[in-house]
Amino acid sequence: MIALTGVEKHYAGRRVLGPIDLAIERGGVTALIGPNGAGKSTMLTIIGRLLDADSGRVVIGDLDVRAAKPRDLARAVSILRQENHFMSRLTVRQLVTFGRFPHSAGRITAADAAAIDSAIAFLDLTAMEHRFIDELSGGQRQRAFVAMVLAQDTDYVLLDEPLTGLDMRHAVSMMGQVRAAADALGKTVVLVIHDVNFAAAYADRIVALADGRVVASGTPDEIFTPEVLQRVFDTPVEVVEHGGSRVAVYYRP
Repeated sequence: MIALTGVEKHYAGRRVLGPIDLAIERGGVTALIGPNGAGKSTMLTIIGRLLDADSGRVVIGDLDVRAAKPRDLARAVSILRQENHFMSRLTVRQLVTFGRFPHSAGRITAADAAAIDSAIAFLDLTAMEHRFIDELSGGQRQRAFVAMVLAQDTDYVLLDEPLTGLDMRHAVSMMGQVRAAADALGKTVVLVIHDVNFAAAYADRIVALADGRVVASGTPDEIFTPEVLQRVFDTPVEVVEHGGSRVAVYYRP
């Protein structure tokens, strides 16, 4: 479980997040949704200790995030940031190898190589594993970064907008792989996502934020109502049934 208690973040005296009291169950996929500036990425990076909270506590499993040793935390939780800076002369395989550093400290063993192979295959990158990152399309590059995160082989996986740069077909493929990471690999996946319909189709739980606070949290059926979505996004939303699933339709009043 990921537990946030009294978590707050301020910039220049202005509160941008919190107070947040939230428990994210272990297992499955949890989607964080909300308008721009709602605090989704801020909350995710605080969970992954890439950003310090000004107050409050985050616990992942049995680790206090603030107090945990870096290597212990890196073996428990991995995170894909929204902006990724990379060296263009890295190959896909070299990039994915970085995911093994918490385990190998740079000395790749047979077990590390197997984990790298598995992550590359899982993201369908085997045919391009020796290509340089700057030779890839945006979508292929994004898959390589996700493979790096999966190679870290943590129980908890945090993804900040993993659909960035992906067209519709590849976005569907990526969400299928995220779903498989939870179901087949047993990961607890928490992701920030802008497309609420993807959240409804692939997530087990949805946490909706607005103005730095949790507005609603529950199953897709509980969150996917016009009342909740209009409160979160402050815009008219119609929810329709299509193929047995709920779909949000946005329109101009």
